[in-house]
Amino acid sequence: MRYMMLIKHTEEYRNHPIPAALGKAVGEFVTENIRKGRIVDTNGLKPSREGKRVQLKGGKLRVIDGPFTETKELVGGYAIMELESDREALEVTIEFVELHRVHWPEFECVCELRPAE
Repeated sequence: MRYMMLIKHTEEYRNHPIPAALGKAVGEFVTENIRKGRIVDTNGLKPSREGKRVQLKGGKLRVIDGPFTETKELVGGYAIMELESDREALEVTIEFVELHRVHWPEFECVCELRPAE
């Protein structure tokens, strides 16, 4: 079954360098899970100032240029995973967030885990 993990955090973390130990740990985590076929694709996203939103409201389309300063949390990255169960998907997500807790204790995020249809 396919799952998507969305890593959400505030834009302010874009201004902080990622600790080297976290970069190494996440690199090993991703490499190992790709090798096992559990992660299909993953990547961080550029700052919202480089993005656009296309809004449909009241029957009209509107293009909004970033940055999206009114938004408290933005999707900072994602992972598409191929796993056997909801439980396994949750375990992988917890393991990913745990790496951040250990190697960047002041970092705060929410990882939203959603099964694909």
